[in-house]
Amino acid sequence: MSAAALSAPPPSPEEELDRLLAVQAPGVARHTLADGRTVWVRKAGPRHGRWRYWLMGVVSDLLRLDVLAPIPNLGGQAAIATEARRLRALHGAGLGVPHLLAVRADGLMMSDLSGGAATARSLGDALASANCADAALVLWRSGLEAISAVHAQGTYLSQAFARNLVLQADGRVGFIDFEDDPGQSLDLPHCQARDWLGYLHSTALTLRSAGTFDDAAAHWRACIAAQSEPVQTVVRHSARRMAWLQRLPEDRRWGRDLQRLQAAAALLNRAV
Repeated sequence: MSAAALSAPPPSPEEELDRLLAVQAPGVARHTLADGRTVWVRKAGPRHGRWRYWLMGVVSDLLRLDVLAPIPNLGGQAAIATEARRLRALHGAGLGVPHLLAVRADGLMMSDLSGGAATARSLGDALASANCADAALVLWRSGLEAISAVHAQGTYLSQAFARNLVLQADGRVGFIDFEDDPGQSLDLPHCQARDWLGYLHSTALTLRSAGTFDDAAAHWRACIAAQSEPVQTVVRHSARRMAWLQRLPEDRRWGRDLQRLQAAAALLNRAV
């Protein structure tokens, strides 16, 4: 390597983003920079198809629950701008989200929450592979506590599903995926209640399979009792609307999506 190359300054984050966007397909992908850092790059792509929101749209209409109505991801530069704005706001509030390293209209680059060479593991994956009921319960409670910490800062997430909660290197729970913003169409209590419903929907069936459903229900009851009265009101209303789902049989023939809804309704109603 020439002396000039050795003395050249490392590329800036903006230069790295330009280089990676030139070779990456639309969507999000993991990269390793020359200095060994792991980063994620999101490149603008087409608007997500309506089919992705079909089930939640049907459930929202059926139950007459605005809090469950899907928030469309507009895709393209609008989604990039939304994620950049939300990452800045949540990072500024001291919450565990990726650090925005560089952004331009058609893409952004952000840090990896693992803080090391390995990719951060989602809470959903960790729950699914927990080796005992106690381990599953500890992991699940860490999600409750993390979402509560977000709400204590007067803000909310975007899609608080277990797959979007990640275990960071320091053991804390962090958050990813902010391409849409429920706050554009819902008030704060509905946004925060939506976080809780999303978390229960994505975890209740796993808790039942792990044999820790009853213990989780006790922690959920204590957790929701500590939330603001407006949030509790939305959650109680949602629980009443969803109560009949508990009577659906716990049968795989109904499909995993309906199984998740049935389990979420059962867990939700343990607190009201």
